[in-house]
Parts: sequence; structure tokens; C-alpha cells
Amino acid sequence: MSNFLLQQKPYLQKIIQELLTDFPYVSILATDVTGTIYETQLTETKVADSGWTERGFVVRIHNGFNYSEFSFNQIPENPDQAGKIGEDIRLGLKKSLEDLKNKAIPKNKYPIIEEKAENLSWQADVAIAPEETEPKQIIARLMDLKTRAQQQSALLIDMQVIFEQVQVSKIFLSAKKDLAQAYIWSQGYLIPIVRREDNTKYTYQSFSGLKGVELIRDMEAGLNAAVTEAESLLDAGRVEPGEYDVICSPSVAGLIAHEAFGHGVEMDMFVKKRAKATEYLGKPIASELVSMHDGARAAQQVSSYFFDDEGTLGKDTLIIDKGILKNGISDLLSAFQLQTTPTGNGKRESYERKAYSRMTNTFFAKGRDTIADMIASISFGYLLEKFASGMEDPRNWGIQCMIHYAREIKEGRLTGKLVSPVILTGYVPDLLKSVSMVSGDEIRLSGSGACGKGYKERVKVSAGGPYIKTKARLG
Repeated sequence: MSNFLLQQKPYLQKIIQELLTDFPYVSILATDVTGTIYETQLTETKVADSGWTERGFVVRIHNGFNYSEFSFNQIPENPDQAGKIGEDIRLGLKKSLEDLKNKAIPKNKYPIIEEKAENLSWQADVAIAPEETEPKQIIARLMDLKTRAQQQSALLIDMQVIFEQVQVSKIFLSAKKDLAQAYIWSQGYLIPIVRREDNTKYTYQSFSGLKGVELIRDMEAGLNAAVTEAESLLDAGRVEPGEYDVICSPSVAGLIAHEAFGHGVEMDMFVKKRAKATEYLGKPIASELVSMHDGARAAQQVSSYFFDDEGTLGKDTLIIDKGILKNGISDLLSAFQLQTTPTGNGKRESYERKAYSRMTNTFFAKGRDTIADMIASISFGYLLEKFASGMEDPRNWGIQCMIHYAREIKEGRLTGKLVSPVILTGYVPDLLKSVSMVSGDEIRLSGSGACGKGYKERVKVSAGGPYIKTKARLG
């Protein structure tokens, strides 16, 4: 846990007590995130602060009608000056409410948050903590990966190796809650670029988890496969547009889970009437083989936490149960408006931004089939191997997924032919109702990316699943 936050805790508690004299609900989220990113390639090596670094506080108060929030990152040296922060908040609240009134901006009414008393803390341990390894040792290991890639392939024209580790500390305080959490997540990338004559290709291998420097071991184990994969893409062809039987790898299954249903069931979109999912709650939306989860406590990955940015404990939410759409995921205020129970999905990009309903670890549950049987069942189709990016339309349930490459399947066998890139498009219910097989293999989640929403709000998420077989339109 951040010593800085522990030192400021008594002061923050004084601010809460001072404001509670005028307001029925006051809470403070205190955040201290530090991190370092290491990057090496053929032309340069860099070390910098992580882009996820932040330190600050956000106060939420019930203003008599709804909620107002104020963020700050400056703490007076004298703890007795809590009244100064309180007075600044009162003045800011008065001005903001006057502005809303003058601009005739409609306001939603919210009840006062009712909390039960909780004094809890959580800390996730890692095998190798950041302070146990000198930066020069990390750089040396990354440079060794670059050198080994050069030795493996004469076609390599560049090799980017990235390792980032981030240490998160948060405290949530209110009249009844005293919550603390501290954890480390790391992510890494291997990005080989190869060229043969005028043909240039690249690929990537990504690594992530609630891990420390030990993540580099995973990167070292994945190097040979990354370089070999990049070389094989030099011979990749193009897919003939059409509808195919496809098998989605855990990476692609995760992309579909994230884009098809993750955004579509964020319940602040229900409030804004921007989600078609509201029409299907309690109804069949997918094959009976499909179940889907989201939750900070549903899996162990970069978006696993003890409590969200509104002080709600993380959960495991069953979104789809054997094809039936059961639940959405919500922040605290959207749950108020919809009269549902908050699911612990209220996340902020930083202490300076509002909380939205956001995904955490989103994934399909495993089934009973084997990948060998899934391949054998296809006369002609593709194994979709690695996601690149995706877009969704929660209002109309359209989806577009960029797949890095796919492996051709003919007469129940992988032919060895690759196609790249591949675009998967479709209507979400059609795609999920076509799921005919789900592997019983271990669920794999990737958390090496970020998710955007609203005014480009970025948060860490992970997504994944087993292998799934379905029908999809490719191009």
C-alpha cells in the first residue's frame, strides 16, 4: 500500500467529517498509481513513467438532489486545514448548481447512498516485486530477447520488446466504509517485423497478469513462436469474402465477448436508451452452449480488483446463462436509476474523470468439446487466431472485428495456409446463436490492451474464453 495514501488518510477522514455537517453523504476515493515502461528495438532503448501513473483524490457528495464530484491532487501540509478543502468544495458546489440552473440542464434525482459498515483491505502478492529488480537488469533481459530474435531470423528488420509494470494503491472512505487495496499488474509485448523483398509483415505476442517482473519469463518462453509466426505471415493470402464455419481462438472469442456483449450490457447505456440489450433481458440471445461472465472477482487478470472506484466490492456477474441474457453490468448511479443492484463495475480513467459502467474481465465459459473435434467437424472454414481491434454498435448490435490472421481448414484438417488480415462482421444475436461447439479447454484471458468509452475514457480490461465454433461473415 502506498505510504503517501496511508499518511493522508487521517486528513481525508477529517474532510469527510467536516463536510458531513452539511451533506448527508460524503465519500473520497484516494488513488496512487506508479509504474514504469521499458522498451527496446533495433534503433533505441527507452525507460519512462507508465502512462497509467496518477495521484489524486475525488470527493463525491449528495447535494440534496443528486451527486456532485470534486477532484484535487494538492494536500495542505497542515492536517488542521481540512476546513479549507471543505470550504472550496462548498463554493464549487454552489457555483456548479447555479450553472446548471442558468443553463436549464436537466438533472436526475438520486437517493442517498445507503452503505453497510465495511472495514476491509486486500493486497495481491507477486513473485518478483518491482523494487526487487534493478531497471538495468530488466533492460538487459529485454535486449537479450531482441538479440535472440535477430539470431533466429535473417528476415527480421526490427524487433520491439516492451515490458510495463504498474503498482496500484487505492483507499475508499465514507462515514461507514474504510476500504484499501494494493496490487501490481504487468504487461509485455513481442513485436517482430520481417521483410522478404517488397513484402513486410509483423505479428505480436502479448502477455499480462497480476504479476511482477516474473512476466518476463513468459515473454522469453514465447519468443520463438512470435518470430516464426511473423515469418509465416509472409506467405499469407487473402480470404474470399463470404460466410464460413469458423473456430474462434480464446483471443478472438474474447474480442467478440468484449465488443458484442460487453459494451452492449454496460447499464449506463440502458439509462441512456442506447443499448438493444434492454429488449432481450430474460430472453434467448445465444446458443444454449453460450454462457458469459464479467467481474473483477470472476478471474485473475489486470482488471481484477477488490472494490471499484465507487467503493462497491467486485463481483462475478453471469451475463448470459445457457443462451439467456440474464444481467448487465453497472456502476452505482445507473443501478440507482434502474433499481438494480450495482455489480462493482464503476471505473474511472483517473481521479479527474467520472465513473462509468465499464467491463472488467469479460469471457465466455468453457464447454465440453475438444479443439480436435471442432476442427474435424469443418468441411471448409477457418481457425481465427489473433485479434487486432474491434468496434461495436450497442444500439443496433452490429459488430466488426479485425482479426490478425486465420488458418484454413479443409475436410477437417488444418491445411497450413494462412490468410491475413481478416474482418469479421455481423449481427450479434446471429453470431452467438450460431455457436455449435465450445471447447472444454482452460479459459485464457488477455489483458494487454485498454478499452475506450465516452470522451476517449481508457481503462484496463481483459477478455477471453475457450475455443468456440460458430458461423461468421468474413472479408
